[in-house]
Amino acid sequence: MKIYQQSFSISERKRGFHLITSEIVNAFPELKQIKIGICQVFIQHTSASLTINENADPTVRIDFEMYFNKAVPENDPDYEHDYEGSDDMPAHLKSALLGNSVTIPITNGNLALGTWQGIYLCEHRNYGGRRKIIVTAWGS
Repeated sequence: MKIYQQSFSISERKRGFHLITSEIVNAFPELKQIKIGICQVFIQHTSASLTINENADPTVRIDFEMYFNKAVPENDPDYEHDYEGSDDMPAHLKSALLGNSVTIPITNGNLALGTWQGIYLCEHRNYGGRRKIIVTAWGS
């Protein structure tokens, strides 16, 4: 069994849902070394998250942002954690709902995503900055 791990940063994105599949694959050439295995992508932040969803129609990502803004609104007077601005506590909640990692099978050196699947960086802050990602893959 082979195990590979790579850490890298993703450039700052505006708030929203962004496809990052190609960035992950390009930053992790060791993926090609694994014929069959598992890949985990992990984000080292509490106000951004990762998920897998539609990779073709950009309106899906727009609708994701709209939905999460309705489900977890800013400026809720019941939030106690508001030191870093009105988008901070909602960002933590959105991140908790979506999660900080995704796990994807590897087949013949490629992520075995479905035809219409891509990995999203879910940026929940207005100014989140660069995001740190760790990709770990193992298999034979």
